[in-house]
Amino acid sequence: MLSNSSLNSISELVNLSGTDEKFSTPWLYNFLLFTLPAPFRAITNIHYHGLDRIPKGAVILAANHTSHVDPFVKIVAANRPIHYLAKQEHFNSKATKIIMQSTGQIETSRESGGKNALSKAVDVLESGSSLGIFPEGTRSRNESSPFLQKGKTGVARLAAKFPNTPIITMSINGSRDFMKPGSLIIKPWKRIDVIIGTPITFAEWISSPDGGNLDDEAIKKLLMKDESEKTIEMKILFRKLTDQIMETLRINGAP
Repeated sequence: MLSNSSLNSISELVNLSGTDEKFSTPWLYNFLLFTLPAPFRAITNIHYHGLDRIPKGAVILAANHTSHVDPFVKIVAANRPIHYLAKQEHFNSKATKIIMQSTGQIETSRESGGKNALSKAVDVLESGSSLGIFPEGTRSRNESSPFLQKGKTGVARLAAKFPNTPIITMSINGSRDFMKPGSLIIKPWKRIDVIIGTPITFAEWISSPDGGNLDDEAIKKLLMKDESEKTIEMKILFRKLTDQIMETLRINGAP
């Protein structure tokens, strides 16, 4: 494992900061979480595998995305409020805007760029809350399998910013049949399988031979490079971690 000094240096190199706005989970979200998961599970055919792998406390939940039901599947699995980066379009209508705001979801816009969205995600994690993320960036538009797309590196950047926060993969298989894209019709009898991966922190990953494979000496050498070289090296790390997250999702059953 890297020293705390090395981990702090890596965290600073991510060059991400919050918005300075205090984040807290709305009370209505806690109420809904107390009342809705039980009936949701009772009327659906969802099978969770590995629920005991989700630790208590703040986590980063990374999953594939083929259906609008996927966020609910993750929330029920985690049994705690999960806050998502949500497209601006979900805030356009009055009804969906109320739902999004009352459950503490994070509005993002293409105009302001991805960094603004990640800054809001930093607020969530700094508050000790849990973050849900779909590394693909959007619901898969593929009409046939494989649906899994290349992941964006935002998940890796957040993991590096919070190196001791567990990243947990959730491979969701069957949700597309449960609720097809573009349809409001649900088929609750359709089976959904959710395979939960083994949690890993960025601190564990970066020093692992199968991960970043860096030690304190390598971090010292990295810090001595000029800014452009540091940026390139960090991008390589982010891409490698993201690709490994996506591969884990695929191996664990993401279609």
